[in-house]
Amino acid sequence: MPNPTIRIATQPAESDRQAIIEALVSYNNRAGGPSNYQPIAILIQDESGATVGGLWGKTVYDWLFVELFVVPESLRRQKLGSQILAQAEGIARQRGCIGVWLDTYDFQARGFYERCGYHLFGTIDDHPRNGRRFFLKKRLA
Repeated sequence: MPNPTIRIATQPAESDRQAIIEALVSYNNRAGGPSNYQPIAILIQDESGATVGGLWGKTVYDWLFVELFVVPESLRRQKLGSQILAQAEGIARQRGCIGVWLDTYDFQARGFYERCGYHLFGTIDDHPRNGRRFFLKKRLA
């Protein structure tokens, strides 16, 4: 590719994101083998069927990555979060995964994840400033 240009996109299009994903997946498949990517979504819905929370992630390279997970405050402390996380772990096992990883901030749910068997494997200090971001994982039996 002669003379590529670099452009900062202040409002990138979904097609730009897809182009980056396709290039990365193509390289990864050649270098690391097929990732077996599959999305996962476990939704919390209200009486009208509107999604109000849940878990969003993906299984890739034999691990489940939990990208987003929220239980609305009004529904917390009813074991809903641990049920959803257990369901996600079950799906990961069915897909042949050996573990789950996720991240959380110090103002979020580190204690919840540790009670569910997750272990800290990394921290970023000052993210957000004067706070911390934690990375946790759990090996699946």
